Amino acid sequence: MIRRNWRLRILAAAVLSLLLGAGARAQSSEYAVGADVSFLKAAEDSGKVFKDNGQAKPALEILKAHGYNWVRLRIFNTPKELPNNLQYTIALAQAAKALGFHFLLDFHYSDTWADPGKQFIPVAWQGMTHAQLVQAVFEYTRDTISSMRAAGVLPDMVQVGNEITNGMLWPDGKLPGNWDNFADLLQAGIAGVRVGSGDQPMPRIIIHIDRGGDMIRTKQFFDKLNSYGVPYDVIGQSYYPWWHGSLNDLRENLDFMAREYKKPIIVVETAYSWSPTNYTKKPGPFPETPGGQAQFLDELNRVVQETPEGLGAGVFWWEPAVSGELGSRGFFDGDGNALPVIGVFDKFTLH
Repeated sequence: MIRRNWRLRILAAAVLSLLLGAGARAQSSEYAVGADVSFLKAAEDSGKVFKDNGQAKPALEILKAHGYNWVRLRIFNTPKELPNNLQYTIALAQAAKALGFHFLLDFHYSDTWADPGKQFIPVAWQGMTHAQLVQAVFEYTRDTISSMRAAGVLPDMVQVGNEITNGMLWPDGKLPGNWDNFADLLQAGIAGVRVGSGDQPMPRIIIHIDRGGDMIRTKQFFDKLNSYGVPYDVIGQSYYPWWHGSLNDLRENLDFMAREYKKPIIVVETAYSWSPTNYTKKPGPFPETPGGQAQFLDELNRVVQETPEGLGAGVFWWEPAVSGELGSRGFFDGDGNALPVIGVFDKFTLH
């Protein structure tokens, strides 16, 4: 009954969206040169200065100057330690939109990190029944999107869940045992995006898993998802080579997804270190040096762009402004100087 009701609500909202226009789909032909910059505002608010060729500039301006055209921002329900609440995310989205960036919003549906190893229910939703969780996901998504629309930063694309290979909102939507519940939760989130968009074209929906180099698990997930009729526009994959296989594994999976599902595919999370971090006990595909980091992104981008039928739709780096123990995955050294990786897309954008 829950699934039937949500399907009817989604169908009604979809018809309304079509009547209001399909402008959001017009962006689909643009290749996404993207970065998850969710830490960026916090870094600059704390006094961090970023430099390009020795000149201090806001990091968003540096990215824009080097061909980046998308930002990805995560949002947590009620974060206690991390900054990524609604107010923070709107402010960062406004800064990005003012520079002409497109905006991908990443719902974690949690108060903290959600990924394949953990999908914590927000504290405010704990103890809810399945039906109550479905309603909470719908209302929270609707209200978040509505607030962003009112602030002038309606996302261009929305992730309903982060790296949801093993489901979301555990234990209610944990996979593989609770596919019915999981599908209900996804449908509710997508309906929330539709309704929250109001009279504006609805953002595209991206479904994001963490199996960039794993064709078998990718097929298992999307075949099952498609059997529930969940509507989405884009396939998102994480690809970190130390976890997700070789670039050849990624290439094979991109080819498979393009042929099988015929949807745009984005590598929505990737990174490589500029100092020895992940390959200290075994050789890596590229040196963990500033030059090796740039070589990795250049080759990864080539693999994505070679996806059949032009369905390789973009690459997002996670995260240029990261610091601390993950700082070696960023685009800047310890003094805030831009590393060679910042220029990988210059050859496509500079004249």
